[in-house]
Amino acid sequence: MELPFPRRASLEVLRAEAADERSVLVHERLRFGEDPWEFMSDLPTTDELVVLLLRSDWIEAHGGSIRDRDWNNGVLRRIALEYPPLSSTVWQMMRPHSRTGI
Repeated sequence: MELPFPRRASLEVLRAEAADERSVLVHERLRFGEDPWEFMSDLPTTDELVVLLLRSDWIEAHGGSIRDRDWNNGVLRRIALEYPPLSSTVWQMMRPHSRTGI
């Protein structure tokens, strides 16, 4: 039996929350004197943050741990199916040398 996907707010709301979180990350790094030219490309995009939030919700709702890479990729594929506008971001994050490290 396929486990249900935990429901969150709409994609627009998730993106707004992620954009706020990303702006906080930028602000904190600027406060500590970091050069934005050096760190901006290292930060996850808004959609990457949304995928990470959804992935975290799934993990929490289904046992609290990642079993293996195949299981993790299955979760990411579920996110792509549930939120089609995030599909390209999910596929990029599944590449072996993704900056998100998942």
